[in-house]
Amino acid sequence: MKINHHLSDELLLDYAAGNLTEGWSLVMATHMALCPSCRRRLSAMEGAAGALLEKVEPHDVPEDSWARMKQRLEGIRIEEVKPKPAAPQKDALVFPEPLRSYVGADLADVKWQALGLGAYHLRIETADPTTQVRLLRIPAGKPVPEHTHVGKELTLVLSGSFYDGDELFGRGDVEEADDSLLHTPKASPGEDCVCLAVTEAPLKFSSWIVRLIQPILKI
Repeated sequence: MKINHHLSDELLLDYAAGNLTEGWSLVMATHMALCPSCRRRLSAMEGAAGALLEKVEPHDVPEDSWARMKQRLEGIRIEEVKPKPAAPQKDALVFPEPLRSYVGADLADVKWQALGLGAYHLRIETADPTTQVRLLRIPAGKPVPEHTHVGKELTLVLSGSFYDGDELFGRGDVEEADDSLLHTPKASPGEDCVCLAVTEAPLKFSSWIVRLIQPILKI
């Protein structure tokens, strides 16, 4: 697997700083589970941030601050968390962690919901009300209707591939999109394309027919 489309520096910096919400972080972490290059870039950013922190001059704190902190910690009840039995490993898992835990299954066992025209999706619940996260399965050789975006979208290919213009996106590749991009992604022939996508708002479709049924599909 060769990954050609990577996360931007801006997204990686926000991830390293803990500035991203759960929806974005899920897609980011799933991509990095597949992409050694982005893991190395993230590690370098975190290392640089740590080096900067070491240069920050310490400030004096009250002498009893540690005692007060210990007193507060002693009042917290810590419950033992027993690890769950490991699930049997399957060959050729498609979904890496943390995505597999969010879905509760691998690709072969996803309970898809029909979108129409042979496309399917599965909404993934998070505690983040500002985004929508979903799995998408686009039939081989078929396009997603022309659309643009309100806000940003991040799409990660998990299986198969798609073309956006002349650019090919395969397993592990990510595409960042915003309201400046009007496009019609098309799944490559021969295999359905399965993607993980996070959006900040519903898509803006060019077709009035698609817009008419969009509230029903919730896309």
